[in-house]
Amino acid sequence: MPSSDIQTDILYFAEDSIITDFTENKVYLYNKAWFEYGEMKLEADRIVIDWKNSELYATGVTDSLGAISGNPFFTDRGTSYEIRKEMRYNFKTQKAIIKDVVTEQQDGVLRGETIKKTEDGSIYLDHGYYTTCKLTTPHWHISSNKIKAIQGKQVVSGPFNLYFNGIPTPLGLPFGLIPDTPEEKASGVIFPRYGKEQTRGIFLQDLGYYFAINDYIHARITGDIYSKGGWGLKSQAIYTKRYRFNGGFNIDFQKFKSPETELNPVDYNTFRVQWNHTPVSRGTSRFSASVNAGSTSYFNNVASQTNFTNNVTADLNSNISYSKTFSGTPFSMSANFRHSQSVQTGEVRLDLPTVAVNMNRQSPFKNSDFEPLKTLNVAWNFNMQNTISNRVQQQFGVNNPELGNGPEIIDFTLDNMGLLLKNANNGARHTIPLSSNFTLFNYFTGTASVNYNELWYLQRINYYYNPTEERVDRIVEDGFNRVGYYNSSFAMNTNFYGYYNFKPGSKIQTIRHHIAPTFGFSYTPDFSDPSFGYYQRVQINEEGDSQLYSRHLGFVYGGAPLGESRALNIGIRNVVEAKILNSKDSTSENATKKIPLLESFNINTGYNFAADSFNLSAIQLSARTSFFDRKLSVNVTSSIDPYAVQEVGLESGTSTFRRVNQFAWKAGQGIGKIRSASMNMNMSINPRSGQSPGEVRDEITQDFIQRGGVMDEFAQNEINRIVSDPSQYIDWDIPWNLSIGYNLAYTKQISNQELITQTMNLSGDLSLSEKWKINFNTGFDFQAAAVTQTMIGIARDLHCWQMNVSWMPFGKFTSYSIDIRVKSSILQDLKVSRRRSFYDF
Repeated sequence: MPSSDIQTDILYFAEDSIITDFTENKVYLYNKAWFEYGEMKLEADRIVIDWKNSELYATGVTDSLGAISGNPFFTDRGTSYEIRKEMRYNFKTQKAIIKDVVTEQQDGVLRGETIKKTEDGSIYLDHGYYTTCKLTTPHWHISSNKIKAIQGKQVVSGPFNLYFNGIPTPLGLPFGLIPDTPEEKASGVIFPRYGKEQTRGIFLQDLGYYFAINDYIHARITGDIYSKGGWGLKSQAIYTKRYRFNGGFNIDFQKFKSPETELNPVDYNTFRVQWNHTPVSRGTSRFSASVNAGSTSYFNNVASQTNFTNNVTADLNSNISYSKTFSGTPFSMSANFRHSQSVQTGEVRLDLPTVAVNMNRQSPFKNSDFEPLKTLNVAWNFNMQNTISNRVQQQFGVNNPELGNGPEIIDFTLDNMGLLLKNANNGARHTIPLSSNFTLFNYFTGTASVNYNELWYLQRINYYYNPTEERVDRIVEDGFNRVGYYNSSFAMNTNFYGYYNFKPGSKIQTIRHHIAPTFGFSYTPDFSDPSFGYYQRVQINEEGDSQLYSRHLGFVYGGAPLGESRALNIGIRNVVEAKILNSKDSTSENATKKIPLLESFNINTGYNFAADSFNLSAIQLSARTSFFDRKLSVNVTSSIDPYAVQEVGLESGTSTFRRVNQFAWKAGQGIGKIRSASMNMNMSINPRSGQSPGEVRDEITQDFIQRGGVMDEFAQNEINRIVSDPSQYIDWDIPWNLSIGYNLAYTKQISNQELITQTMNLSGDLSLSEKWKINFNTGFDFQAAAVTQTMIGIARDLHCWQMNVSWMPFGKFTSYSIDIRVKSSILQDLKVSRRRSFYDF
């Protein structure tokens, strides 16, 4: 072999024959031949090696019928080229000329009549096309006379047209720029969504730029603009540090003011801020954040056609926390900054901060032989809290519902910050629980406990009667003061089991009844006694009537409990199960199976021996069970007032009702009045099996991981969003799925006024064919006799495209949207979109 500039070993092979021409200095390889040089490999049925020019020539072989077989297949540095005609390659310069070739670039496919490959791996295509459809005849492609692919960076084209099934369309651009880098490293322009709204006019939405700053931080900034005077700005960022933490930050600001000529003008400035930060568990300390805040008008003006639950959000909650465990000690601490905001009422509450120091339960006598002493344990918890709320105390008078006054909500703005800080609520609380568990008479378990609480405040309230205004006013007295109170309790429980066996061969084999009674006694002293100084008796009217007021009314941890309590608490828990023959398998170890007849039936009440009246507490009933292999679950609760109600005539000639200290059964009113009751039923059915949200979450997570996905905060949030919004998750394997929820609530006041609310929720999906799926989410409010927020979605699998239609036919967010987009992540902006929002209706 003659000398050359070859830098590594050359290997070649042919199944049929290898012919060497020493005159031309060439080698001919025939039938399933291959040639390897470094990272390059060429396969074909005919390869010619030209040692003199350091070139390779490869083609397929034409048989007697004109069919071509063994076309060249070329790979170089991870990139493969499927060649339909011929190829010339210089293995010294690593340049190539290829006729009619198909090659993959990231998620896409390039094909050209003639391709020139350069040393750095870049390729130039003449009369080529690009597509993400992997079929031999693709469903779509973009066609251009000149295309350049820079390996690892981007694909650039001249003027191009969009083709569907080989049919040209008028859609195209003067140039194209497609990223050819890994998705996590690609920066680029984000193309806008365009359309028209009746209120805001012609718009461009989500025009911006994506910044792949480095391996740790990515960000995108986009903007919206409307022809009638509105604009918006959005910023989104995600960050991660392997084995340490990850998170994301989003902010959305929207401003709009309609022209003065509009019949119903709209004017708003609204924003929303989201931040999540999740650490990887390591060490003894942890910092995490979940922030979701914004103006209360955001959800009334900014709708999402793709996230159903986002449009019905009623509350915003945030929490920034830091915790630390002190190694080698039973102590730990945490600090939290919390925020809660009601979109409906406008109430805002900030906890700045909440600090907790805890000592785990300690057993100082664990080596003792005496069981009550051996299981004795003690703990200590310290909490400190400072709260700012826009629900402020009234300047005059006392918050007494009977007098018709109470806290009011003011705007949470900088102008009101002085008043908000003045009404800040703060304090500290110590809790010391002491308990012990032991066995009594072999069959009973006893639990004795004593709890001590101490509150620290920097203020207390002094009350006085204002005869001029005929009301009780208050004066806030500054200075440190403490509130200490305690209670003790003893509880005893046991278990009873009853069985009923049926005749052999019966469908039902056995029924088991489990009864778990609990008896407890608790004692709390009367801390309203004047010797404690926690309560003040004050005249409330000119007739001289008086009332007890807590000196810490409305404080962050409240005050000491009012009145003595010596209460007996009784509870009974019942569980009924059946063992039945398994009709599908009556011979193996699975011949029988257990089914719940009554998963739980609980009865609870109490009797306060220290009360001067109404000693017996309300009777609480609750039951839970399921049917049809747990596809249908039913929960029922009820509260029964055991005391009678008496009608009393007034001087005005009208009458009212009041509760009297007499048992209802003695007054001929049955066992009592049902004051509240509720029933909740949920059912999920499909041909396969009913799936709970947790099962759906697990299924999506496993599928994501199996496809090569990496679980991080963003992926977890997306999965949770999909689970909570059925329109986002389409299981093509299930032909239909239906989830039904029914809620009934009943309350009855002492005045015999009744309130009944009942709603039904429906959600599900239906496969019309293998590629068509309809999903929906709706409900009905029986009291309002109206259909609740409804969403109907249609999904169509178009192989390399995905079509989604979302329609909200009525309600506050009436809108529809149609999206047809390429499935490939690098061409998400190649789509046909039509959106019409609730502003248009």
